Amino acid sequence: MEKTLAKYFPVFVLPTLIAFMIGFVAPFIMGIGLSFTEFTTVSDAKFVFLDNYVKAFTTTGFLDALWFTTKFAIVSVLSVNICAFLLALLLTRGMKGTNFFRTVFFMPNLIGGIVLGYIWQLILNGVLAQFGVTLTYDPKYGFWGLVILMNWQMIGYMMIIYIAGIQNISDSVIEAAQIDGATPFKIITNMIVPLVMPSVTICLFLTTSNAFKLFDQNLALTAGSPSDKTVMLALDIYNTFYGRVGWEGVGQAKAVIFFILVAMISLPQLVTTRKREVEE
Repeated sequence: MEKTLAKYFPVFVLPTLIAFMIGFVAPFIMGIGLSFTEFTTVSDAKFVFLDNYVKAFTTTGFLDALWFTTKFAIVSVLSVNICAFLLALLLTRGMKGTNFFRTVFFMPNLIGGIVLGYIWQLILNGVLAQFGVTLTYDPKYGFWGLVILMNWQMIGYMMIIYIAGIQNISDSVIEAAQIDGATPFKIITNMIVPLVMPSVTICLFLTTSNAFKLFDQNLALTAGSPSDKTVMLALDIYNTFYGRVGWEGVGQAKAVIFFILVAMISLPQLVTTRKREVEE
């Protein structure tokens, strides 16, 4: 079997690898090069060294978007994972209708970001209209609207991952803890959480990266209003690249910075949580 796999491995891997190189690696390297140029099309790029990066950090919009995105990521990552974990605990107790509830909670993740944004825009503006305001009346309404949207979309997805982790725990481990007199809270904090750390690692990585990369929902829900105070990083890059003539290089520089920031945040978090993983 191993010889057969080794023989046909290149046949199956090569097409995917070529597509990955053409569709991701080559454009990524080209994008890094363009971030050091001023251009409107690839053919008229003019080298400007670090001017684009200086403009990216000296314009207030990018830093404001970075701060707004960071606040959003902290709140949404915590709320999504806590709610998803609690739901996973509830839906692994053998209650009736468990499969139905799992399906219902997961379904929002199947809806596209733009559609989801417009749906919640209608819902939230309908509620806020009772108080004479809208999502774009004050930045705090847009902020919490995005948090609610993110939670509604991601909780079900993370819940499924946590359920898989909890179901992988041997019943004998929990029974031994109960015999020793451990309280339900102690069982959760000292037994279940350490044993589902692989699931925690995956969920934290996914929610963190998705929170920083949020674009469709931000565009549909608030489009940055009022006065660009609810613009997140991805939307700010989009507005810079497509909304300001001659600033395409600056938009590309922001995209490179964005990639580095997400990598600097996600990878250490991934390494840290993996170190806390324990064997059953």
